[in-house]
Amino acid sequence: MGFREEGGGVMRFAGKSVLVTGAGSGIGRATALAFAREGAGVVCADVAQGDVTAAMIEDMGGRAVACAMDAGEDADVARAIALAVDTFGEIDVVHANAGISGGIAGLFDTTAEDWSEILRVNLIGPFLAIRHAAPIMAAAGGGAIVCTASVAGLRSGAGGAAYSASKAGVINLVQTAAQQLSGSGVRVNAVCPGLVETGMTAMVYDHARQSGKEARIGRLNPLRRGGEPEEVAAVVLFLSSAEASYVNGQALAVDGGLSSSHPVTRQDYGRTAI
Repeated sequence: MGFREEGGGVMRFAGKSVLVTGAGSGIGRATALAFAREGAGVVCADVAQGDVTAAMIEDMGGRAVACAMDAGEDADVARAIALAVDTFGEIDVVHANAGISGGIAGLFDTTAEDWSEILRVNLIGPFLAIRHAAPIMAAAGGGAIVCTASVAGLRSGAGGAAYSASKAGVINLVQTAAQQLSGSGVRVNAVCPGLVETGMTAMVYDHARQSGKEARIGRLNPLRRGGEPEEVAAVVLFLSSAEASYVNGQALAVDGGLSSSHPVTRQDYGRTAI
């Protein structure tokens, strides 16, 4: 018996073909699983562990294929998109999610080589996904591309200098791409996660737990907690679906409200600030 969405509801991506880069863990894995639950055939692309995510989908009764790829390599991205078309007959959605943090080094502690690698994966990677997928989508009448940016791309203070600059570039990239794809039916948007527990942030979470400070995780946002990959995945699916048919060129923060204000000393609800 094939896979069915929990609760027997309508599957928004039944018969659709989706490519997720960085699908081997974290937000990418959560998104790949979510697309599969809603009926999509998913190409799980990553430098490693994409096959594990694909196996998880197949174990659920879904459709998936793994693709080992470097998101910042032109030929690899073209091959992943071709695999989606060859396997599922088309490419309807791309979640350009793969990224690296590069650590939290300051502006003057980061080398040109560090900057080059971070920009190659985090910014050139989404560019390549758009460059190769959008013409195929346009020829078929439309599609959706969602890039993973970050609240670090909205303003300083949420990541290392190179990482923050790369994510700011992603936000501008989706705006530019949306404009240059005018009339094509291809929508391009971004999600901007705040602090979310993934492999990239494992060091932060592990240190907090080991030092007995887990309760302080996410304390700077109004929800006073860190996010879960599935919470970001839900927004990616919305932006990829027909429900977001009039949403284009936008960068949507999924951060518990962190980016709604400049950093300040916050007060607990119902209590006076000291």
